[in-house]
Amino acid sequence: MENRFGVLTRVAGLFSARGYNIESLSVGQGIDPSVAQMTIVTAGDDRVVEQITKQLNKLIDTIKVVDLSESSFVSRETVMVKVNTTTRPEDRQEAFRIAEIFRAHIVDTSPSTYTLMVTGEEEKIEAMIGLLRPLGIKELVRSGAIAIAREEPRHATRTQKHDGELPA
Repeated sequence: MENRFGVLTRVAGLFSARGYNIESLSVGQGIDPSVAQMTIVTAGDDRVVEQITKQLNKLIDTIKVVDLSESSFVSRETVMVKVNTTTRPEDRQEAFRIAEIFRAHIVDTSPSTYTLMVTGEEEKIEAMIGLLRPLGIKELVRSGAIAIAREEPRHATRTQKHDGELPA
């Protein structure tokens, strides 16, 4: 999308007017500052997704629409969770242990809370949240998914010159 005032409003309006739900939306500047990259997660059968794609392509500020569900892609989400650490004496240790297991970062501490931040696939995020619930989640914010298409793998060939090793 063109990185201009009102583009996000037009995209959200398109979804709203047609009764489509946006499950997740992430927008950010790409390599070119005049272009904003949107990752929109929605649900629907092939016909609905095709209709959404066609409607998005009709918007004036649209540069390109790619349905990543038709290819191989990498998707990640970031979550920050503020968790209570004062209910029991061992709660701080338990929150720290959970952070280590999920490779989460403790980005803020107070006498009564830890704020953890982790990036990963939805399953990882949900698993960590599930383990933190018994401690008492005070606040939780999620970035929404971002995604990028995978590159097609290059066909590796063995050569005698590299003594059976694959070339870099």
